[in-house]
Amino acid sequence: MTQRIGGPVGNPFAALRHKSFLFYWIGMAVSTTGTWMQNIAQPWLAYRLTNSPFLLSLVSAMQYVPVLLFSLAAGVLIDRYNKKSLLFMTQTASLLITLITAVLSLFGVIRFWHLMVMSTLLGIVNTIDMPVRQAFVIELVGKEDLTNGIALNSVQFNFSRIIGPAVAGIVMARWGVTTCFFVNAVSFGAVIVSLFLIKPYSVEKTQLQRGRLFANIADGLGFIYHDRYLFITFLILAVTGTFAMNFNVLVPVFAIQTLHQQEMGFGLLMSFAGVGALTGALTVASLSQGGPKKAIIFAFPVIVAVILMSVGWMTAYTLAGLILALVSFFFMIFMASANATFQMHARQEYRGRVMSVYTLVFVGTTPLGNLFSGAIADRFGAGAAFAACGAAVLLLLVPIYIIALHQGILASGSGRRPFDGNGQ
Repeated sequence: MTQRIGGPVGNPFAALRHKSFLFYWIGMAVSTTGTWMQNIAQPWLAYRLTNSPFLLSLVSAMQYVPVLLFSLAAGVLIDRYNKKSLLFMTQTASLLITLITAVLSLFGVIRFWHLMVMSTLLGIVNTIDMPVRQAFVIELVGKEDLTNGIALNSVQFNFSRIIGPAVAGIVMARWGVTTCFFVNAVSFGAVIVSLFLIKPYSVEKTQLQRGRLFANIADGLGFIYHDRYLFITFLILAVTGTFAMNFNVLVPVFAIQTLHQQEMGFGLLMSFAGVGALTGALTVASLSQGGPKKAIIFAFPVIVAVILMSVGWMTAYTLAGLILALVSFFFMIFMASANATFQMHARQEYRGRVMSVYTLVFVGTTPLGNLFSGAIADRFGAGAAFAACGAAVLLLLVPIYIIALHQGILASGSGRRPFDGNGQ
């Protein structure tokens, strides 16, 4: 069983009392910083190679197409096999793919199609890696610190989101995009080392029917569908995740076309968004003891959409950065609350499948949002694309909220389901 480091229960960093989670958290923080550096370098390189917002969106979309296609099957795999072993494999594969890209860039032979292939391969790996990382948290912190552990994962992700883009902008300006790829390749080693050090809590093994992939997928989908609040939350996340956060496509175009910025200005603009998201994650961590709030699930996507529609009107650099930070603040609180809701409603035998569907609706739908925003930006500019994305969120939420109202889901209450005796 994993060890704890002393500390008062209920503090914003309660999950770090678990020694295994602390090692894992540090390793992920290092790796995520490297990933954010690549997330800045890759779209910049793609835009410089093609000078096309649409082709830029295509590179980004290809990283998420495998998630869209294979997430449900990945959930069955995660429920069947050891999560720590799966993470060893996914992190090693990501290291090798990124290293190959770095070498191609170093020798000056990288082309647009190389970026397409790299994005697709990383997408295949992430189809397993993203949901297994989410489902693994409970084995590191136990049921009592799960919400806090989820929030702290968001904290390290968004702290890296601040540091990574800022460092990437400086590195790209001084040493070029190749260095960002090499740094990311090395950073995966931090997670691999941490996996050697951690000892997860023991959990009951999930017994799935072998050779019945589609039956197991259908069983997981049925579990989600018959939990009305869980199902509505998935629909809200699908809409908001698809259209609200296409920053990787729109911000580089917005930075160049509207704000007239170069590499460093672009990287710092993304760091504004990271500051907002980090503040949101810290807010969730501080309030995690009460569990996820239903008001956040329903109200914050509307707030995100309204603020997003204002981004396109911004022509002052600092003001645009502050608005992006505000969008990210509200979106991060919503996302962390939705994640906690899914895990609290999921029984252990369904956890991998539930989190794979979470990945599907939050990440797998990204190609749709990227292509939608990229096509509008290509024709009308990034400002119009921001406004269109916000409007799409508002319009699509209307029928979902009508259904929720009809089913009585909008009635008072937090929507939290208490854990049962098996750690669910």
